[in-house]
Amino acid sequence: MIYTVTLNPAIDYIVEVNDLKMGEVNRMSNDIKLPGGKGINVSRVLNALNVENHALGFLGGFTGEFIKQTLNDFGIANEFVQIADDTRINVKLKATEETEINGQGPAITAEEAARFFAQIKNLQAGDIVILSGSVPPALGNDFYEKIIAMCQEVKAEFVIDTTGEALERALAHHPLLVKPNHHELADLFNVELKTKADIIKYGHKLLERGAKNVLVSMAGDGAVFITNEGIFESNVPVGTVKNSVGAGDSMIGGFVGAYVQSGDLLKAFQTGVATGSATAFSYDIATREEIDALIPTVNVTEVKGGK
Repeated sequence: MIYTVTLNPAIDYIVEVNDLKMGEVNRMSNDIKLPGGKGINVSRVLNALNVENHALGFLGGFTGEFIKQTLNDFGIANEFVQIADDTRINVKLKATEETEINGQGPAITAEEAARFFAQIKNLQAGDIVILSGSVPPALGNDFYEKIIAMCQEVKAEFVIDTTGEALERALAHHPLLVKPNHHELADLFNVELKTKADIIKYGHKLLERGAKNVLVSMAGDGAVFITNEGIFESNVPVGTVKNSVGAGDSMIGGFVGAYVQSGDLLKAFQTGVATGSATAFSYDIATREEIDALIPTVNVTEVKGGK
């Protein structure tokens, strides 16, 4: 079973304004409310790919009820811990430029956190747990490590998509996959990455520190996939970028879904790139049809002498 963990989900309130005027009353040209949070986005992609998964995390208040009901409507299995505080709302303002205003998130009590750990005691060998996004301050800096320890106890795999100290601390526990973008990779090592060779060099350091596979997305320049078997790169499918929200999460969902179905890491890489691009070319998380249309256009080639 694949489990996605979203510790700080949100309603993504996407607002389009044709001609934004700061300090004045503006009228929306379009708006939509979607269940948000990185793990939830991954679950939506896995669902589109017909890969069974289970969404976990914390939900509260009327906002949490909206997310749970929408996931039920999508047919996504979920078992969120009900909390007393309200789940946050993130505003995604699309005008000449795209602006995000993200909520801080709810307070989570020790008792609520304990109920979450009781849920995941049923992990089994071969399960994959996808840990996505930041950890709410109330849960402490070691919350992901506690989940990882439970994975290791039963020989379950884990994928982690976060940044900074939380990512660094997870590497020693050998995640199945880490997926920084090139900006996050540069920040992690406090360097400027000027070339693809630089990206490969520092991406390989994540492999050396314990990651089993490293996928570095480079926006319009494609992606690099670094494994113990070799280093590979992909092109970027052709399309018009309409949406940056969820593209990275979609890449993880596509990768893990294809890997579970095929056991082929390069097929997983190809599908991950296609899925991330398909979401970027859509106004929402990509559909199966949109993903399938792009997979044949993604070419994966080995980088000779990449190390």
